[in-house]
Amino acid sequence: MSLVRALALLALPVALGAQEPQLPLKHKPQPTTAAITAADLMTRLYIFADDSMQGREAGAIGDYKGTTYIAGELRKIGLVPAGDHGTYFQTVPLKVRSVASTSRLTAGGSALAFGTEWGVMAPGSSAATDQPVLYGGTAGGPDMLPPERAAGKVVVYRLGPNTAAMRRAAAPGAQMPKAVIVIGPAMFLGYFTQPGEFVDDGPQTAGAPLFFVTPEAAARLFDAPLAQVRPGDAGKGVSYDVQVKVAPVAYPARNVVGIIPGSDPLLKHEYVAIGAHNDHIGFNHHPVDHDSLRIFNHIVRPMGNDSPNGSATAQQMAEVNEDLAAWRAAHPGTARLDSIDNGADDDGSGTVTALEIAQKIASLNPRPRRSLLFVWHVGEEKGLLGSTYFTDHPTVPRGSIVAQLNMDMVGRGDAWDVTGTTKDGAFMHGGSNLLFLVGSRRLSTELGDLVERVNAEDHHGFAFNYAFDADGHPENVYCRSDHYEYARYGIPITFFTTGLHSDYHQVTDEPEYIDYAHMARVGNLIEDVAVHVADLDHRVVVDHPKPDPHGSCRQ
Repeated sequence: MSLVRALALLALPVALGAQEPQLPLKHKPQPTTAAITAADLMTRLYIFADDSMQGREAGAIGDYKGTTYIAGELRKIGLVPAGDHGTYFQTVPLKVRSVASTSRLTAGGSALAFGTEWGVMAPGSSAATDQPVLYGGTAGGPDMLPPERAAGKVVVYRLGPNTAAMRRAAAPGAQMPKAVIVIGPAMFLGYFTQPGEFVDDGPQTAGAPLFFVTPEAAARLFDAPLAQVRPGDAGKGVSYDVQVKVAPVAYPARNVVGIIPGSDPLLKHEYVAIGAHNDHIGFNHHPVDHDSLRIFNHIVRPMGNDSPNGSATAQQMAEVNEDLAAWRAAHPGTARLDSIDNGADDDGSGTVTALEIAQKIASLNPRPRRSLLFVWHVGEEKGLLGSTYFTDHPTVPRGSIVAQLNMDMVGRGDAWDVTGTTKDGAFMHGGSNLLFLVGSRRLSTELGDLVERVNAEDHHGFAFNYAFDADGHPENVYCRSDHYEYARYGIPITFFTTGLHSDYHQVTDEPEYIDYAHMARVGNLIEDVAVHVADLDHRVVVDHPKPDPHGSCRQ
């Protein structure tokens, strides 16, 4: 599930205590069968989320290997290639922007240090001298100045809880500021100094450069202390010289697309889409102790990277150290350093479940009336890039897609996991029959009712939880995975997930912690729903307003 990686807290090098894994670190692959089974899923996921895939970052060798594996499986299963030029691949024109370390930012004539005091996201190279500065309040907050007050100026904001607000402040438009400066914690600087990927999909209107500065550096922007600065106050003149280099990613970023043709001569030209994302967040060069991190996160950061920022309490650290000591006593000599974000649940679980569904449906005789369109999207972790590109440039007529069923993180969710929060902030825990649904009735009441009916009448036995589907839910799940890129074009969707956990966007998200039996149940439900939709004598009815496909998503 997509989230800016650099907004995570760095893992502490101290201990952490964890759920006893019941599965091995490695697993010998076994031949898969037509049925959707825990054994098949285990074989597939241990391959797809192996260390050799290096965390499957889009545009890197690991995800290139991962998409090669998916295409090879589709070839074995017998899906029809539906990518570019008769292949299974739709290549997304992903490029990298990097900012030269020689770039400069000065405030009142005082130079700030790139990488330690400031960073920047910029659409291209830009420079300006002695620009007027205005304090704009908190990005996304009630005190934020209206856009017309910011036009043509360098505007400084405090970082608010809605990180999307700072991007909107720098977005192109008639009232675009000259530049945006956001004040925030130094731990977020890595996000603004590392190279950033974007899809080069034709001419684009460039936004303003978006600078990020630490509070200590920001003090040099104003004569008064920051605590006394109010919206509308003027600051010292700012100069900058940002040098940006753009280059293609090292390896092709690829959606993987295959079709199971329908059996009805007329309806086979319509499609039920099934999707997951093939990428994750890669690896770094700063290994941490795997078991310590897992124990710490479970106690202090129970939703992994989605946990609220904050320091561990003394009581929590005492619990962490107690659990870690017990773990090490029970597992002497097993400590391991880890630097690879394997993404077993996010979204290895969805990827391999989609493969199992494809193998099951391909074995049916007769096959469903409508065709099944399988898309493994790339770049979800970088902002839904692959699904945006596919829905903007579909390899089948967009209007022929009658529904899309999306899976992202469907491999966990037992009682040990904190699966997220309710809209009012209360922790939710997993359970043996848990499955979250998002968006199933936002466009089509009929699709939502059908999912419920299939679950009940075909005895899948899930207790659906719609907490993440609540309007205004702070987790913003409706807008955070690939289903939304279909929904924005008015295609009814249902998003299936077992929710968050303390291994989310951590090096500890590995195949040994997955509940394969539960994941097989999820796969069988989604396969059943897909076949029911494909066999309807009509398209599922869209009875809610369609969004603006180029507007902003609203949870």
